Amino acid sequence: MGVLDGLALGFETAFTPTNLLFCLIGVALGTAVGVLPGIGPTATMGMLLPITFGFDPVTSLIMLAGIYYGAQYGGSTTAILINLPGESSAAVTAIDGHEMAKRGRAGKALATAALGSFFAGTVATVVVALVATPISRAALNFGPAEFFSLIVLGLIASITLASGSTLKALAMIVLGLLLGTVGQDLGTGVPRFTFGVPELYQGLQFVSLAVGLFGVAEIIRNLEGDMTRSVMVEKVEKLRLEREDFRRIRMPVLRGTALGSVLGVLPGAGHVLASFVSYSVEKRASKHPEEFGKGAIEGVAGPESANNAAAQTSFIPLLTLGLPANSIMALLVGALLIQGIVPGPNVINDEPELFWGLIVSFWIGNLFLVLLNLPLIGVWVKMLTIPYRWLFPAIIAFAAIGTYSLNRNPYDVYAIAFFAILGYVLIKLGCEPAPLLLGFVLGPLLEENLRRALTISRGDATVFVTRPLSLTLLLLAAVAFVVAVLPAVRRKREVVFEEED
Repeated sequence: MGVLDGLALGFETAFTPTNLLFCLIGVALGTAVGVLPGIGPTATMGMLLPITFGFDPVTSLIMLAGIYYGAQYGGSTTAILINLPGESSAAVTAIDGHEMAKRGRAGKALATAALGSFFAGTVATVVVALVATPISRAALNFGPAEFFSLIVLGLIASITLASGSTLKALAMIVLGLLLGTVGQDLGTGVPRFTFGVPELYQGLQFVSLAVGLFGVAEIIRNLEGDMTRSVMVEKVEKLRLEREDFRRIRMPVLRGTALGSVLGVLPGAGHVLASFVSYSVEKRASKHPEEFGKGAIEGVAGPESANNAAAQTSFIPLLTLGLPANSIMALLVGALLIQGIVPGPNVINDEPELFWGLIVSFWIGNLFLVLLNLPLIGVWVKMLTIPYRWLFPAIIAFAAIGTYSLNRNPYDVYAIAFFAILGYVLIKLGCEPAPLLLGFVLGPLLEENLRRALTISRGDATVFVTRPLSLTLLLLAAVAFVVAVLPAVRRKREVVFEEED
């Protein structure tokens, strides 16, 4: 199926009343959780996973994806109005966006963020449509050895791009891989790490892990802090940009779109990396770099375009290779598995309605977001005044009911509590839960392809280095690991030398 035929099928699928409605619901929820600091799309998607079980696969993916890229829009609202980014990728937007708000230009900052995001999201969707099919065709030639090496590369790259301690990120990957082995062995049926608990024979439930680790644990962490906040601007005016504003944001939007489209494919928080890189590029490219940090409109246009373009292109590894680029994509892998769909290069051929319908929904969702963000800015401002003590009990109750409804097993709710405590402890120890989720999702795939490769080669482990593509991927993984470890080694050596001196 060609790109034009695929897009025609996508429009036919996405423009059904049900899919349009859930696309609108998804982007509206995404905007809301982006506006409300402390919740975020990962927690929201994790808690909504149980209810998607009863949906059509296309509908559930459209809604969940809408939450993700909708949050990128919504995060800029709090960044600009109260200097508190609703999303990590909006942290850069707060630098100049909040300064614009303090000078009475909040409307222009919000309009710049919305229009730049819309343009970037639209262009990045075209990139996804054009690039995904060739990559999927190439991936169909991958054997078990190549897929094993590719998964290893993805896991190592996620460590390289993770913030914080490299050792802790590696430990989280390993812990995720271990948790993925709980249950009956696929080959022999022998229980592993079940400790005699019958409920563990089928393995740990992805939904319970995601809801507890990201949703409830994040809520517990937020309850520690002071959740009171004041809105900088009660009434936002002057949303229309002038000709001079368009002249100043034109190139930053184009550069941000290009950067985000490329960096979004990288494992880890590609959208966060894209926004930071874009801001740095704009500051260097500007003829007046001294204005940055004091309300430069370019400092809003570039990063907002970059993080939204990256949010769209981060779907490329998921849709073509079945590999999640970040924790949110890992949640979408879980949503597909719940529906009985195995992510990978065969999705385009086996589930064309899902693949092309999801891509076309990106365009629809971006249009909905422009229509929602600017006219309803007063509603989003009012949402910032909702007390967190009202939100959190309702969120936890909704998550528990939804998870219980999947299997009607109280054990799943107990598992949420366990992973919530684990997630909270990890946060307090400075460990990112995202690599753990990636390891948990990719662990079974890693084991399966390892076993298949060794079975085909009759136990010859050199199959991973005698096949050229597999060897290349493993070498890239080794380079990525060295890049991740070297800074930590260098810092340790510097500390040792200072102590000797």
